[in-house]
Amino acid sequence: MICKVVGDILLTKAHAIVHGIAANDPMNQGLAMSLHENYPSMHKDFHHYCKTQHPKIGDAWLWGGADNVRVVNLITQEGGYDHGSKPGKATLKSVNDCLKSLVKLAKKEKLSSIALPRLATGVGGLDWSEVEPVIVQRLGDLDIPVIVYAEFHKGQQANEPDL
Repeated sequence: MICKVVGDILLTKAHAIVHGIAANDPMNQGLAMSLHENYPSMHKDFHHYCKTQHPKIGDAWLWGGADNVRVVNLITQEGGYDHGSKPGKATLKSVNDCLKSLVKLAKKEKLSSIALPRLATGVGGLDWSEVEPVIVQRLGDLDIPVIVYAEFHKGQQANEPDL
């Protein structure tokens, strides 16, 4: 079940927050920056994961923190391993591949609900009108609530379905 809401994804009651990122991303823009600021150990752990595992586009990595916080990092963009390199742009194929990985991860980890932004449309550079149908196609049949934050309003609790 997909539900669109308006509000601040950081205030979600969903079991996991999902976002798109590049491998070795500095997490200095968009939702990644907010997650980095709120969960500095996630940022450190993600960079360790990237250095040891060299994730590829389409991969999904789950981080768990204190108070049962869970963040799924989808590798939607090419990453840079050289000093000063910047993330590339996302593609619809990379989003599609990441969402396939997310479905597998959600089932394996028994996630009870997930919240995601307008995936890959900020730093990733894609158009929401192209990304939204891919999300509906890949996540629409999940038997858990999928909460899509269609608009971001800092500090505003979204009207989410009962979780």
